[in-house]
Amino acid sequence: MTTDTSRRSLLTGTAALGATLALPRGAVAQATPRRGGTLRLSVDQAAAKLNPLLTRVNPEYLLAELLYSGLTRLSTDMTPEADLAESWSASDDLVTWTFVLRDGVTFHDGSPCTSADVVASFEAMLDPTTASPARNNIGPIAKVAAEGPRRVVFTLRTPYADLPVMLAYTNARIIPASLAKGDALKRLDREAVGTGPFRLVSYEPERLVVVARNPAYYDRARPYLERIEIVVYPDPTAESSALIAGDTDQMMLALPTEYARLQRAGGVRALRTPSGQFCNLNFGCDTAPFNDMRVRQALALTVDRQAMVDFVVEGYGTPGNDTPLNSAYLYYRDIPLKRPDIAAAKRLLAEAGHANGLKATLIASDRPAVRTQFAVALREMARPAGFELEVQTMPHATYLEQVWRKGNFYIGFYNMQPTADGIFSLLYTSNATWNETRWNNAAFDRLIETARATVDQAKRRELYGEAQMLMHREVPSIIPVFFDLLAAQRTYVQGFGLHPRGAVFRLDHVWLGEGAPRRG
Repeated sequence: MTTDTSRRSLLTGTAALGATLALPRGAVAQATPRRGGTLRLSVDQAAAKLNPLLTRVNPEYLLAELLYSGLTRLSTDMTPEADLAESWSASDDLVTWTFVLRDGVTFHDGSPCTSADVVASFEAMLDPTTASPARNNIGPIAKVAAEGPRRVVFTLRTPYADLPVMLAYTNARIIPASLAKGDALKRLDREAVGTGPFRLVSYEPERLVVVARNPAYYDRARPYLERIEIVVYPDPTAESSALIAGDTDQMMLALPTEYARLQRAGGVRALRTPSGQFCNLNFGCDTAPFNDMRVRQALALTVDRQAMVDFVVEGYGTPGNDTPLNSAYLYYRDIPLKRPDIAAAKRLLAEAGHANGLKATLIASDRPAVRTQFAVALREMARPAGFELEVQTMPHATYLEQVWRKGNFYIGFYNMQPTADGIFSLLYTSNATWNETRWNNAAFDRLIETARATVDQAKRRELYGEAQMLMHREVPSIIPVFFDLLAAQRTYVQGFGLHPRGAVFRLDHVWLGEGAPRRG
């Protein structure tokens, strides 16, 4: 049974987004792309991981997307479109999926990309020793096998309607089979051998990364740009000033504190689109005092969520309700928003044995800066209920090494995922790739596992709704705000639109119009 276009859209479970997200606010559509030129874009932190199976932050996702391909990629409406796979089909029970590869695709070293490379890539992703975030985020895959040089068959443990969209996951990139195992895989820490639209020219992750057009890319029309220079600007004010002065052409991320200045600047186009991107407060739910649900519930009741939107993101966002889904997701359940209730918070804290208050150190990375703003706002909101929070800010590299996935009380930051299962399986199930809260709730796990294998849309909505209610009640993390995505570009940059996923960029569609500078 072959899936047709309409069924493919249904199977992704995300078609409802298309009407509102096809063209983000501030984006400009142009009809006639021009080839050539160098785009100089800025990012706020280093792309420290070059291996596409191991990327963790947006500049790394950006670089991997430029240099590598997946079987599918996400369109602007969050549905899957063909990348290395030109077509796919599913068995009636959605357990067996077959992907047909494009003919004649080559890696940057000139070697052919075949089904053997795809199989080896997915085996590497699924191997626990690789430690790829893709392992638990590309679906319940039991086996991947090649049927000839251009056909790849996925056998799943359970039915799974979301497979084509989840194979567009940020780490699900295809690498040569010869580099997919053992010490050979480490070569990808220092060189890039992909099939993507650009090839690596130079890599100085803390300062400058340069890529050039891949003349052997499978789409002979794209990319339009000849070259991209990725410049690191740790200081957001300096980054904005560089764009306003014309030293750079595009900012991949603009902070709310800079956005108004960018809106006023001549020759600059400010971009904004709604998203499911969020900051949260992660509790170590297996460690005192946060293993007592009443402590978590008490702190959640101190949060003024609209005030968080106004303070943390200066109005460029929407309130969160302690689940990772908002209205951008298909299976979002509209639960009454929690309101501040200091008296109830004090009562819960006393019942948990902290009648005289509770002291804790809250850790926040300095990237992005909204993490610290969130922590400071929470400190002040929680004080009247008896929480005495000391906010400790640290460099992002130190945070990644010492706190992330290890700490018990810290601020997280996450992009929107293409599906509800994607975000739950990334962060909140007991076997989640980034099980930061260590909530390990068996009832929640069963709901997500059942929903993943359910084809009936109404039943699936019910199961995901129950999961959200459970999170809302037990509070493994506090999610007070969802962010609008903000960026900016010079007005001559064409063909770019902010993607609601936050980790998808599609720069192979970008081109430079009249007025663009000549860059060597």
